Amino acid sequence: MQRGICFLLIWFWLAPALKAQVPSRAQRFFNLAMIYEGRKEHDRARAKMEDAIRLYPQFTTAYSMLGEWYFKDQRYNLSADIFQRAYRNTPNGSTLFALPLAKSLIYAGRPEEALALGYQDSKEWKKLRDQAQFVLSARNHVWRDTVFSLGRTNTADAELFPHITPDEQKIYFTRRRNGSDEDFYYAWRDSCGGWFSARNMGSPPNTPDQEAAQMISADGHYLFFTKCENRSENGWEAGGCDLYMSYTADSIWSAPQNFGATINSPAFEGMPCLSPDNRELYFVSDRPGGFGGLDIWVSRFAEGLWQAPRNLGAEINTAGNETAPFLHIDNQTLYFASDGHPGFGHADLFIARRKNDTNWTKAVNMGAPINTAADESGLSVNFAGNRLYFSSDREGKRGNCDLYEMKLPAELQPKPVVTIKGYVYDSLSKQRLNHTSIFVKETYTGNPSYQFTSNRGDGSFMITLPAGRKYDWSIDRVSFMKREEEMNIPGELAGTEHAYTIPMLPDDYVEPVNDSLIATVQFPRNSAKLTEDDRARLRNAMRPWLEDPRGVMVFINGYTDNSGTPMINEELSYQRAGLVAREIMDMGWNEMSLKTQGWGEANPVAPNETEEGQSMNRRVEVVIRR
Repeated sequence: MQRGICFLLIWFWLAPALKAQVPSRAQRFFNLAMIYEGRKEHDRARAKMEDAIRLYPQFTTAYSMLGEWYFKDQRYNLSADIFQRAYRNTPNGSTLFALPLAKSLIYAGRPEEALALGYQDSKEWKKLRDQAQFVLSARNHVWRDTVFSLGRTNTADAELFPHITPDEQKIYFTRRRNGSDEDFYYAWRDSCGGWFSARNMGSPPNTPDQEAAQMISADGHYLFFTKCENRSENGWEAGGCDLYMSYTADSIWSAPQNFGATINSPAFEGMPCLSPDNRELYFVSDRPGGFGGLDIWVSRFAEGLWQAPRNLGAEINTAGNETAPFLHIDNQTLYFASDGHPGFGHADLFIARRKNDTNWTKAVNMGAPINTAADESGLSVNFAGNRLYFSSDREGKRGNCDLYEMKLPAELQPKPVVTIKGYVYDSLSKQRLNHTSIFVKETYTGNPSYQFTSNRGDGSFMITLPAGRKYDWSIDRVSFMKREEEMNIPGELAGTEHAYTIPMLPDDYVEPVNDSLIATVQFPRNSAKLTEDDRARLRNAMRPWLEDPRGVMVFINGYTDNSGTPMINEELSYQRAGLVAREIMDMGWNEMSLKTQGWGEANPVAPNETEEGQSMNRRVEVVIRR
């Protein structure tokens, strides 16, 4: 588009030299058209320029102006018609107007005619030829789903950079008011599935300066955005646009904070996107070291610092502009806008998938009707991965974008994931614990999946994991005991959300000793034999503990009444306890977790003066300690 404008200006400045060749009446219509255009009376300007061409069919400058106006209006067929007439009727028209004619034909959906114009050896022609071939091939693959406007959320101003919340009931976006002032807005979904009118987010984060391209973290606590018109102490050294962030524990946003010199530079930095594990920050910059124009870069948070940014490479970035990165919560699928890859025109939306920590697959155009000859400039995909929200100026004046939504075709959907939401808490005081480190890795591969920190405000966390895998969790916090857990996530749970809380014990916690009497076996006088009823009673009592014996100790204590001598009673109590111990070991209990003791006539439970009392005292007790 910039080259088109430059071409137009060249002809504008050449106009005085051509006045001698242009009939005065045609020149007067041309001048009137320029005056009307300056007054923003666009229809009258175009009508007068048509009159100038009608009076002087070789009016080169008038063709150039009118064709560019129609192109800017997105009236591409009219633009192509004007440039085609100029191509035929003006001196050197086949040379001067071949490029704008080919471009207009491609944007009008007529790539065959553009390719028929031939080919010149230049970067512009190569790019147009690639674009024409793409549009030609894309005709055979158009998604059947319908694009819907977000209705009352859209206005005559430009709505840009949508970001949908996890429950899809609220959408954040940037609104450009009066063509320049950019602030953050949000809108709620109504009960019928539509959208209410939007509201300004207020201050902070909005200010009289420019705030744009916002991104809300998956847990809803962090706001990342582009802030422009920033000044450093010695002028504009900090860069006109930089990355900022705000935090909220509930509903009030903190004052925005600059990301600092590691990420921000004197170049442009904007359009941030945080990975779901809060460990990678993707953003757009035209800093040195890129492929040209705006590129997508990434910085990783490690050892308490954001590391030096890395360019995403040639599979993603081009000599054009790559903007508006959006990494889905699967941490594998990247969506973005680009005018450098072959597309339908202006910027299109693209998808790439992660190959490993540093490499991505080649970007793929998301196709029609998502992309058009208009400008598709920002997007967000819901948690389920089946609905796309994006901005486009397809039905309005160039630059006056609106928000749209569409069901996302299966081929463009991210990997299905399970969302784990919960909080960490002190299991004794029940107080929630912030700043808890949560490490998750795949059990069988050992590949790390996430490193997360529970939220500063309420100790909450949200982690998304691919389904059909088993994971090892390690939870660590200062002053608390480290916790290790396993979690198996079946494939059928993909796309669902689950609550999961994590209790933790303080470092100085001493586990209390809990003894539970689970069974008592009584014996006749001078007997040391178990009946079938005794064995059945023991089996029933031990069954729950046999299922999970970890951390459990079994104490078997034998007792007698006070008849006979103490030495014989102690021996008899040992014999009876031994019978019960062997019975329990025969059930599969580990001998190392079992302790047998004969206490003789100690610790009676009833008076020994009666036969009934003596019978109760002739016993073996099975006690569980955990």
